[in-house]
Amino acid sequence: MLHTIPPVFDSNSKVLILGSFPSVKSRETQFFYGNPQNRFWRVIARLLNCEIPETAEEKRAMLLKNSIALWDVVQSCEIKGSDDSTIRKVVPNDLSVITSTACIKKIFTNGGTADRLYKKYCQSQTEIQAVPLPSTSPANAKFGFDELVEAWSVILKP
Repeated sequence: MLHTIPPVFDSNSKVLILGSFPSVKSRETQFFYGNPQNRFWRVIARLLNCEIPETAEEKRAMLLKNSIALWDVVQSCEIKGSDDSTIRKVVPNDLSVITSTACIKKIFTNGGTADRLYKKYCQSQTEIQAVPLPSTSPANAKFGFDELVEAWSVILKP
């Protein structure tokens, strides 16, 4: 399975948030966190004091206005549905696409799989240690919305 969603970033991006690989819903909508049950967009909007964006254009604009880049660790892999635990035969994304243009100061990973894959495949390339954050996936029942907002608030710290 090939990742076909382009990264969100520009030359002003300072923070990079990395997921693992797009879910089935994200692949269908051709944008990140396309499953309406995923709490990513609600968490980010709350942190940034913004309305929850609806369209891909609104989501992209909200991130870029706040110097946030967004992509995934995996360029291609074998995966069953949207289950990160089934990811096999990983080919990582080349993060220099972003880091050669933007001055990324911090990298955050959305969930344990993204963090593990980033450390395995990408950290030596970026030389930036990622800060792992709890997954915004609906499968992560351990964290309620307010707990996610609290944990994710680190992305706002300089």
